[in-house]
Amino acid sequence: MMSKSWPQVALGEVLELKNDAVPVDASATYQIAGVYSFGKGLLARGPLPGTETTYKVFHRLHKDDFVLSQLKAWEGAMARVTAPFDGWYLSPQFPTFRAKPDRLDIVYLDWYCRQSKIWDQLRSSARGMGDRRDSVSPAKFLSAKIPLPPLTEQHRIVARIEELAAKIEEARGLRQQTAEEAEALCRSIVFGDSTAVPTPMYELVKQRGHDVQVKADQTYHFAGVYCFGRGVFRGQKKSGMDFAYKQLGQLKAGNFVYPKLMAWEGALGVVPTECDGLFVSPEFPIFEVIEDRVLPETLDVIFRTPSVWPLLAGESTGTNVRRRRLNPKDFLAYRIPLPNMETQLRLRQVMMKVVSLKRLQTETAAELDAMLPTILDRAYNANI
Repeated sequence: MMSKSWPQVALGEVLELKNDAVPVDASATYQIAGVYSFGKGLLARGPLPGTETTYKVFHRLHKDDFVLSQLKAWEGAMARVTAPFDGWYLSPQFPTFRAKPDRLDIVYLDWYCRQSKIWDQLRSSARGMGDRRDSVSPAKFLSAKIPLPPLTEQHRIVARIEELAAKIEEARGLRQQTAEEAEALCRSIVFGDSTAVPTPMYELVKQRGHDVQVKADQTYHFAGVYCFGRGVFRGQKKSGMDFAYKQLGQLKAGNFVYPKLMAWEGALGVVPTECDGLFVSPEFPIFEVIEDRVLPETLDVIFRTPSVWPLLAGESTGTNVRRRRLNPKDFLAYRIPLPNMETQLRLRQVMMKVVSLKRLQTETAAELDAMLPTILDRAYNANI
C-alpha cells in the first residue's frame, strides 16, 4: 500500500492542545526541560527556583505529550515526551499536545516530525520578523497535514523504524568503542614503557615567535584547539582589520600548540596536516618539536590524556578556575615520562593506522547520518 492511498489529515483531527499550566510558586523549584532543534528530542536544563523566573505559569510535561517550540518548530524543535521527562516543566512558549489514541500513535507522529519536510511546512506558515524570529502557533501546527494510515499500519511502521534505528545506534556504538580502544592502545604504549625517563619539556620542544605582521587588507585563516583532548581544528577566516593583534603566529604541521587560557582543560595538540599554514594569536604559544628526542605522536598522546590535565592545572595560575593560564615557562618546566625512541617509533606505526581508522570512521559517520532520513522517507511512503 503506497502512501498516496493514505489520507492527508490535519493534525488538529488527531491531536489536541492539552497544556497543563501550573502557577509558579516562588518557594518551589522546577526541573526545566528544553527541546533540541532538528528532531533531536528533549534536553535537561536543570532545576530553576521559582524566584528566578518572570513566568507566571509553567507547562508541566506528561509522558507521551508532544511538545512544540513556538520559536523554533520550523527547524525541528518538537518532540514526544519520554518517561525520563515526565513531570518536568517548560515555559508557556512550549505548548503541549495529546494524541487521540484511537486515531494516532504518538510515536508515529514523533518519527514523522523528525523529517525536514514537515519543518518546511511549518516554516512556510510561521509568522515573525526574520528567520530567527519566526514563530509557529499551536493553530498553525494543528493545521499541518500528515499521511495517516490505519492505526495498525502506524504501529507496524513504528516498529520497523525503531528496529532499523537501533541498528544504526549499535553501529555508532561500535565505532565509538573502536575509537576508544585505539586511544587506549596508544596510551598503553606510551605510559607502559618501564624505561621512560621524566623529562622537562624544554629539552623536547623549542618555542617559536609570533612574527607575522598583520596587514589590514589581508585575510588570515585561523586555527583553534578544542578542549578535552580533541585536537587542533580549522577555524574562521578574518580580515586584518577585524582584530586588534599586531602580530600572529603561523603554524606548521607537526608543531605543538595550546591556548594559554584553556590548556588546563585539555586544549593542547599537535598541528595536523590540514592545519598547516593557519594562524593563531599570541594567546597560543607555538613550539617546534625536537624530533630526535620526541616524536610529535608521543606528545599528542600524552597531552590528550585526561589524567595529565589536572597536573597542568597545577602549573597554571589565575584568579579563579575559569581564568587559569598556562604560561610557556611553566609548560616548558613540566616533565613528561619520555619513552625510549624504539617505543615511540612503534607508537608512530600504530598512530598511522589509527589516523586511517579515524578517516574511515568520518566517512562512515556521514553515511550513518544519512541513513535515518532515508529510512523515514521510505517508511512514510510505505516502502519498509
